[in-house]
Parts: sequence; structure tokens; C-alpha cells
Amino acid sequence: MRRGRIFGVGLMLLGLTFSLTGESLAAEKKFPVKPINVIIPFQPGDTDNNLRPFTDKMAQYLGQPLNFVYKPGASGAIGAGFVAAADPDGYTLVGSQQSSLVIVPLTQKGINYSWKNFSPICGLAGGYNVIAVQSGARWKTIQELLAEARQNPGKISYVSGSGALGITTLIAEAFFKEAGVKLNLIPAQGSGPAVTAILGGHTDAVSSQITPAFPHIQAGTLRALVASTDKRVQTLPDCPTAVELGYRVSVPSLYGLLAPKGTPKEVVEALALAAKKAAEEHRAAIDASLSKAGMLISYTGPEGFAQFIKSQDDYWTKTIKTLDLKM
Repeated sequence: MRRGRIFGVGLMLLGLTFSLTGESLAAEKKFPVKPINVIIPFQPGDTDNNLRPFTDKMAQYLGQPLNFVYKPGASGAIGAGFVAAADPDGYTLVGSQQSSLVIVPLTQKGINYSWKNFSPICGLAGGYNVIAVQSGARWKTIQELLAEARQNPGKISYVSGSGALGITTLIAEAFFKEAGVKLNLIPAQGSGPAVTAILGGHTDAVSSQITPAFPHIQAGTLRALVASTDKRVQTLPDCPTAVELGYRVSVPSLYGLLAPKGTPKEVVEALALAAKKAAEEHRAAIDASLSKAGMLISYTGPEGFAQFIKSQDDYWTKTIKTLDLKM
């Protein structure tokens, strides 16, 4: 009898041990259990503004905040490289568009990562590039600017906020090559300084992502001459696209979140689901925020975002080889 009671107590303790162990393992597997750092590989003002309307709402579904950490430099390579080498646990992400993921590894020497070193989580905010001039400039259309550039090679200048080999420069160079013209490039360290340069009359035109340029286009101080989209966008209905003008330059921007390669699938899915819920359940508030910068909600999950990045890699791998730029 006594032996039976001891055996029963032993089974009960063993069961309790397994129960506690199971709870412990479950707790360990829960994600997230602490704040998530989103590395922004650029200066404040563009990428962060496009992502924050989503990340602020994602915290509601994850139970933990997503904090922005800025690591600018080398056209985004410093921040992106930091994340590529981080622990693949879901607590260190990079927030970016395709520039630092695709273009930097293709154009800069010594870069020890490619887009394949990341696990795409989701695309969130969609945008595009514009070539713009001051509202008082003598060119009312992109055709007028191109015509003068053909007659006076190298006399017209443009400023680009992504440096000599960043995405805004490459989009402009691809467009000008298609059009058969050459403009003098003035590289700037950031979209803000580039827009400031054109507003100050220090250059003839600017190639910029829409976010920093849009408020000035809306205010009437800048005129957008051409956009890098397939179809005209609602926010700039009077601005023609490169494609409709007959130039094969369609480079949409998609800002999103990526984790280091090897991040568990369930962690990627948890983050993507939180982003999806934020985009669906807070659509009006997010859309109101993005529309002020000419941006649109463009949620896509891990597979869709991966396909987009790959398509950009394919496009720029071919296009860069045709451009007369020193890598």
C-alpha cells in the first residue's frame, strides 16, 4: 500500500515536471518577448516616415513595440550589413526599399551581403521616383527638357539624393539613356539636401523618391515632369510616366521589413500577420498618413516581397551594365 502511494506521488511529480517543462518551452517559443529593433539604414525623413504608420500599429498585435534604430551610411550598406550579420531571431530587422538590398551590392565593392542574406517579411508602402524642376523653370514638360538636353549636351544639371550610384541616380540615368541625352549629375547625401538644392536654384532638376518631393509639388514650388511607374498615380494625375512616353523605365519603390536569413518561419509569419492586420484594420489612418507624402498602402507577404526584390535584382543586374557609370 505504501509502495503504491509512493509510486502514485512519483507519477504526480513526474507529470508536474513535464507540465512545467512544457510551459517553459512554450514560453521560450513565444514571440516576441521583448521589443524589436528596426534598423533604418538612412537618415531620418524618408524610409522611417513610410514605415512608421505600419510599425506603430503592429505593436498592438505583437504585444511589443518596434523601435527604429538609425544606422545610415554607404547608401544604406552599413545598416543593411548590420542586419544581415545579426542573430536570426526576429528581434533585429531592416526597414528599407530595394536600394540598399539590391543596388548597393551591385554597385559598391567590398559589400559582404546580397538580398539573399535576408528573409523578406512584408512590403508595406509603395512609391515611385520623379524627375522634377522648379515651378518657374522654363521646361513645362519632360519633352522640353529632353529636347534642350539633346541640343546642349552636358549643359543641364540634376541633383540626386542617393549619391552617385543610388537608386534615384540610377533611375534617372536609365531614363536619360533611353532618351538619348546626358545631364550633369550632382550627387547629394540624402533626399532632403537634394530637394533643398533644387528649391534653392543650385541645379536645374532633381531626381527624387516621391516622399521628400511631394509636399513641394503640392505646394506648387516644384513641378514633377515624369514618374517611374507603369500607370499614372492618383496623387499626381497630371504627371506622365516614363512608360507612357515610350521609355522602358518602370521602377516602383516598395518599402518593407526584412529579417536576417535563417529567421524561423513562424517568426516571419508572426511579423507578416501583424503587418497585414495593421494594414487592414487601420487602413484609413495609414492611408491618410501616407497620402501626405504621395505614397500608397502596398501590403504584400513574404513570398510576394521576395518576388519583388528578385525582379528588381534581375532588372538592375541587366540595366546597370548598360549605364556609363564608374562603379
